[in-house]
Amino acid sequence: MSKLTHLDDKGRAQMVDVGAKSASARTAVAEGFLAMKAETLTLVLSGDTKKGDVMAAARIAGIMAAKRTSDLIPLCHPLALTKAGIEFTASESPPGMHIRATVSVTGPTGVEMEALTAVSVAALTLYDMLKAADRGMEISGIRLLEKSGGRSGLYSAQPRKSEE
Repeated sequence: MSKLTHLDDKGRAQMVDVGAKSASARTAVAEGFLAMKAETLTLVLSGDTKKGDVMAAARIAGIMAAKRTSDLIPLCHPLALTKAGIEFTASESPPGMHIRATVSVTGPTGVEMEALTAVSVAALTLYDMLKAADRGMEISGIRLLEKSGGRSGLYSAQPRKSEE
């Protein structure tokens, strides 16, 4: 197992020193899924909710969360993001919404946590705005799909067994 970079030689939490690392273009893509009743998905797609365009609100929330990740995750570096985007894709079977975040930066450290945070907050925002119609919604499958840049280079997640 590789050494955990957020722990010092005595096992204490530390913020990683990235001062000597070169700035490079880095991108991360994360995904998640919000399962819901078919009726709830129909409501979302019709745009006929009492709270307005729920996907627009969730998109903005996800982007804002990516920008504020260092305020939420204690040892993350504050980053000047160059891109943060959220995409939604409806699923009829199972009914729900696929959420995908793409985050980029030119800097000395990656943006995996920002992409994962963006997906998480976008899903939570959809849940919050739709809970009056469907309290049984379930958030699942939040994971890093890919990352590029930096010393470790390219990472691509293996397809889930259901995707093969």
